Amino acid sequence: MTKSLKFKNCVASIMLLMFTSAAFGQGQLLISKEAQTARTDAYENELTKYLTNYLIDQYDTRAANAWNRDYSSIPAFIRSVQPNREKWASMVIKPPVLRKTGAVKIRPYNLGDLKAEWIEVPLGILKAEAILAFPPNASKDKPVAIVIVQHGIGSDPESTFEENGSIATEYHAYARALLKAGFAVLAPLNLRDIERRNYIESLCRLANISLPGIELVRLQNLLDTVLADRRINKEKVGMWGVSWGGLATQFFMPLEPRIKAGIAAAFFNERRNKMVLPDKRTSFWPNETHAGFSGWLTEFSDKDLVSLICPRPLMIQTGKKDPIGYWQQIKEEFNNAKIPYQKLGIEDRISLLIHEGGHEPVTDEGVKFLTKWLMQSGEVK
Repeated sequence: MTKSLKFKNCVASIMLLMFTSAAFGQGQLLISKEAQTARTDAYENELTKYLTNYLIDQYDTRAANAWNRDYSSIPAFIRSVQPNREKWASMVIKPPVLRKTGAVKIRPYNLGDLKAEWIEVPLGILKAEAILAFPPNASKDKPVAIVIVQHGIGSDPESTFEENGSIATEYHAYARALLKAGFAVLAPLNLRDIERRNYIESLCRLANISLPGIELVRLQNLLDTVLADRRINKEKVGMWGVSWGGLATQFFMPLEPRIKAGIAAAFFNERRNKMVLPDKRTSFWPNETHAGFSGWLTEFSDKDLVSLICPRPLMIQTGKKDPIGYWQQIKEEFNNAKIPYQKLGIEDRISLLIHEGGHEPVTDEGVKFLTKWLMQSGEVK
């Protein structure tokens, strides 16, 4: 073979290799873009059906096997749900260990015409912060009941006191109404923005904890401080949260027995439909990735989670115009949630207030409920 022919054959081989490599690189010889998309769509649909089947279709059977409620007495009931309480803590909330690491800082805090205090409890790198306000009659000789007032996403502790602020239509100054009724108020500061919660929750998952778990422990450290104040009756503690503060009420009460009565406004839901199925009757949360807590729908849909609050009094407030949920579904979920109260003969301790409004609390009825169970009644066991 001549040098010229060898050269020509070499060039031809290189050109063939380049063409073949380019063809493989562009995917022209393997699969078209259309076929690739169709196959990926099909796999996504399979995954969606698989997970929807697990989260929704299999939920009732799974929960029936996970819960073994004993209705023979209230103490027996509490013991029977203790394994579920432990799983709620270890699988979903995953609270970290945070202890006070220094002196508590308390300074006067101006809320316009109200005198209050700002509390900071150091917890190492973190700190727990809150507004603490007292009614005029509070004293060490006449200690008063206290209500934890928890704001939601997009607002602040101050929002719950505002009468004419931009958030007033959502909160209706219900913290003020509680002060007027004679309660002390503790309004903790939690992380307020969706984007920030998305980011922090992603870090929490890497650490095998949750942001609600951090916020629960911050609240517990705040309670350690304020319940030592002799102006407060430490046996009369309530909680009233709105929106994501309603989540805090439902999430924290199962793990904080010092809270004797609670109100969850604008949060309680048919959780499987809310979190899994897009529904034109309710808002869907595709961008709120922080809300997809690991293990939540294994056995803790709202109707079951309430069993970890029972036998303590609980009020659910929901508006017919609230986009977070469809009120008829919420009513059905509530009817299942109240079954333990019914079977234990304490149905008067749980109530559902469906109102004509939107994403907001109903102040007067909420104050009456907490007054009944924290001021007029004996200690709720």
